[in-house]
Amino acid sequence: MPELTDLATLSETPHAEVFDRREPRTVRLQLDAGESVPPHTHPGTDVVLHLLSGHLEVTLDDETYDVEAGELLQFGGNSEASPRAVEDSTAVIVLAPAVED
Repeated sequence: MPELTDLATLSETPHAEVFDRREPRTVRLQLDAGESVPPHTHPGTDVVLHLLSGHLEVTLDDETYDVEAGELLQFGGNSEASPRAVEDSTAVIVLAPAVED
């Protein structure tokens, strides 16, 4: 059944679950300028980060990616990820079960 959600109504920070169902897991990430999420992994998933507003520096293992509003970053959940907000930022992150090749 379709479910319509408004990201602005989600109040949890920095992560808010978008839907009650967790597969694929969909969260809204909201960070103020200078805030970051400690390095972590999501084993067994493929991750897509869609930056809606702001500017993030996302460190994946030992490499850092500049992500601007409107851009998408896709990576494997086994990578150690740590996003840091260069400016106030809001993203939607989808964590889908990884498909074996």
